[in-house]
Amino acid sequence: MSQIQLVSGRAIPLVGNDIDTDRIIPARFLRCVTFDGLGAQVFADDRAQMNGQHPFDRPQYQGAEILVVNRNFGCGSSREHAPQAIAKWGIKALVGESFAEIFFGNCVAMGIPCITAAPADVQTLQDWIAANPQTPITLDLQAMQVQFGDSTIPVSMGEGSRNMFLSGTWDACGQLVAQAEQIRATASKLPYLGWGRAS
Repeated sequence: MSQIQLVSGRAIPLVGNDIDTDRIIPARFLRCVTFDGLGAQVFADDRAQMNGQHPFDRPQYQGAEILVVNRNFGCGSSREHAPQAIAKWGIKALVGESFAEIFFGNCVAMGIPCITAAPADVQTLQDWIAANPQTPITLDLQAMQVQFGDSTIPVSMGEGSRNMFLSGTWDACGQLVAQAEQIRATASKLPYLGWGRAS
């Protein structure tokens, strides 16, 4: 199980409210068998319309690991491909005004913290990143703040989700693997698991 307490890295500002999952990863890319390669297609249509000026195409943001967004990010359909595409591009955490519930849950299940801040603080952070694209920022889930330059802003996250990141229990598969012996012991005591076997 992997605990997540700090995420540090360069950031990318993506300005706009109600950016939905159809924009994050267009439907034509959902036919993939695995999520590999989705990172190259994240925001494909938006990027095509902006002719290289989309933040995900601009050279100063390449290699960024924290995405800073506005209100209701990830709304629309529940496709898991949306957070997967963002993660495959290289994003490890998101800061925003608010997130759609299913998008948020998919991110938690993948180990990607999505923390919220006041709209004015998000705008301050986005403006600072635009002016300082090569300077890392730090998201601290212990202190519940984001540090950038000489400034910090307070952030929030539901206590249940926050505790999952701090304890490492966000990783459901990791929990199963860690408890493999207890699972086998319990399974061996269940009489119905042997019902189909020849006596």
